[in-house]
Amino acid sequence: MTELKNRSELLFLYDIKDCNPNGDPMDENKPRIDEETRINIVTDVRLKRTIRDYMFNYKGYNGNNGKDIFCRQTESKKEKGGLNDGKSRAGDFGKDKVEKDKRILTECIDVRLFGGVIPLDKDSITYTGPVQFKMGRSLHQVDLVHIKGTGAFASQEGKHQQAFREEYVLPYSLIAFYGVINENAAKHTGLSEEDTEELLEAMWKGTKNLLSRSKMGHSPRLLVRVVYKKDNFFIGELDKLIRLDAQLSDEKLRDISEVKIDLQNFSDKVVKNKDKIEKVIVIKDDRCVLSNIDTIKSLIEYKNF
Repeated sequence: MTELKNRSELLFLYDIKDCNPNGDPMDENKPRIDEETRINIVTDVRLKRTIRDYMFNYKGYNGNNGKDIFCRQTESKKEKGGLNDGKSRAGDFGKDKVEKDKRILTECIDVRLFGGVIPLDKDSITYTGPVQFKMGRSLHQVDLVHIKGTGAFASQEGKHQQAFREEYVLPYSLIAFYGVINENAAKHTGLSEEDTEELLEAMWKGTKNLLSRSKMGHSPRLLVRVVYKKDNFFIGELDKLIRLDAQLSDEKLRDISEVKIDLQNFSDKVVKNKDKIEKVIVIKDDRCVLSNIDTIKSLIEYKNF
């Protein structure tokens, strides 16, 4: 494993069409929307779930061969069919605190990435996560659509009419996530450069592989990693340095082909601090159009998944 020595910043853009990117169970599972601004919100917990599920299903972090995800549903050994709580889950990694501490960090990539609090008997282990995300926000105002339909079954046995179903979806939302990879916290969880590469892949491919009915319609569009060479330095708030260039009004947007991602402010910041930056890694969907990046092309390293 290669030690992670450099601080990085992440900017991740993906869009959704005719689905619910992150329902609020306290509000009829509606997509989360800032009522003041009409901006769609997606929690960092939702993004981390996407990453964990991809690593579990596609990258072998399933509890075998010393690779695992700590925050996942596992069956209780005491109650058949029941689920583990945090304390009993920690028990899967040893009998005492020292053994659990060592095995959890060695085996669980999600703890190395995002940290966590591991409950123990009258004690706990706390890890500060090297990778931290802000909540994701759409780059434009969104429209909320209420859909009604007919269900397959009656609401009660013996009824002669099928039940109705209701759901809320967004016709379109282009969402931006901003994050930081902290090389200082990485020393405590053992996060490696290889782990970070797996994180980027999971963000991109995990989003593309959200194939459930409520999530079908997610597409990754742009992932940028700015890698710094100056200790403890970062530009900050990369999500505030991009702008949508569109001919249509916000609520009428329905596809990535209707917008350009204007990176003028981002490029200006990178040029101003280029002596502190090692490289800018860019993963881009072919249908995503960027503008105003020519001034930083010497720093860009394009990558594909």
